[in-house]
Amino acid sequence: MNFLFYALLIGLAIIAYLAFSTSHRKMQALSMVHALSYLAPAAYLLLYVDLPVYYLGNRYLFIDHLCLYEVLIATTVFFFAAMYSWGYVEGLVRAGELNRRDINVFYLMFNALLIVTVLSFMSNNLALFWIFAELTTVASALLVAILNSKKNIDAALEYILITSTLMLFSFIGLMFLFELSKQASTAGTLNWDELMAIAKSLPPTPLVFSFIFVFIGFASKAGIAPFHTWLPHAHSKAPSAVSAILSGVVLNIGLYGILRAYAIVRQTGAEQTISYFLIAFGVLTVFVAAFTMLHQKNLKKIMAFSSVENMGLMLAGIGIGTHAAVFWVLYHKLAHSLTKALLFFSAGVLHRQYLSNRADRMQYVFRLQPLAALGLIIGAAAISGMPPFPMFISKISILIQALSFSVPLLLALLLLVLMASASLVVFLIRLFSNKDEGRAHMERYDTQPGMEAPIIALIIILFAIGIFFPDGLRSMLDTITTELGFIGAKP
Repeated sequence: MNFLFYALLIGLAIIAYLAFSTSHRKMQALSMVHALSYLAPAAYLLLYVDLPVYYLGNRYLFIDHLCLYEVLIATTVFFFAAMYSWGYVEGLVRAGELNRRDINVFYLMFNALLIVTVLSFMSNNLALFWIFAELTTVASALLVAILNSKKNIDAALEYILITSTLMLFSFIGLMFLFELSKQASTAGTLNWDELMAIAKSLPPTPLVFSFIFVFIGFASKAGIAPFHTWLPHAHSKAPSAVSAILSGVVLNIGLYGILRAYAIVRQTGAEQTISYFLIAFGVLTVFVAAFTMLHQKNLKKIMAFSSVENMGLMLAGIGIGTHAAVFWVLYHKLAHSLTKALLFFSAGVLHRQYLSNRADRMQYVFRLQPLAALGLIIGAAAISGMPPFPMFISKISILIQALSFSVPLLLALLLLVLMASASLVVFLIRLFSNKDEGRAHMERYDTQPGMEAPIIALIIILFAIGIFFPDGLRSMLDTITTELGFIGAKP
């Protein structure tokens, strides 16, 4: 099955239709179909085809197990976001926050972002990956800026300015890497599989400098400190369906690039230097997020900084570099994406109820929006790493791997993770305890079933994968970790 041709054909056909459609229902339904259209061929490839599969004459595009895993996570989040969008976007239109004529633009950019996201994960060539990663910035920034607010435009411009400027460093790093590859093969290459094959022949010292440049750009995409400053503004100002995609999908693109690049570096003498480098930035990121969360009063901003915290924890896990650490980083990525979608969908319902993201303006939440309140509680418990949710086992396992690296690393990460979790719990306690007699008789916002269904589905999924660890998922994660070259004791 030509997965690439199939995916592009479906996606481009849907985008062509959306450009002229006037029915919001059809636009939303087609967006759900678009997301689902990737799942069937992905499942087929996973079950019946020996991976990797290559496309184009120069093998610039491919599908391996890591690509397939990322695509499955991304399309799941996109599917739920599309389901959620009809009721949410209609609420934005009725409130005057979005012009009805811009609904087409919203769905065009939504589906364009899905296409370039899938293509970025399918890029075997790192230069092509860089191009598609940049295109995800453009599409997602337009989704941030689509609301009728100057603050949204400012947030989108800041997002583009910071990430695109820093991505130039990655471009320079990739040029260095291409030149280094010429020393190990007859012709230079940026194809990931070819670089993996010649990695042991690459000179370690120049490779360190190349990796650092590559890291800067991809770290900005992943929200790694100190390159994260765009993230809280963009995530908090974006429509909640978009915030879920930014946190649950777009951040993964940056981390994916770092993981692919580190898989090359760790086969050389530069492994230890880069390992300490990644751990240092991971700890810094968790530190910045944990202390910033202490004084947050905006619901979506504290969720955004929670994303920063988890990106930092995963980066530290990659830096630790054991088979088990990377295994649990991959599992954590799945759990984080689904949990963040639940949290932002729940926050979106409250935003429609109170027309604000400020906690002090939200009163009687349980009475007015019980499902959203439940989603926030379960999402906060899950993101904090409480049992029986999946991030409990992934956080504990990453921390155990940190202990095997060094006791100070474990203590630093444990203290900061607990601080971030406590900040989120205190924030929600304040939110749910707000009482304003003047709002005691506020009318309940009538949420559409399409906004409630993703919240219910994600709660069920988080409970399910937290209690049961399917053998198929374990086998897939183990295969991915081995393919990346992280050989060692299995979890």
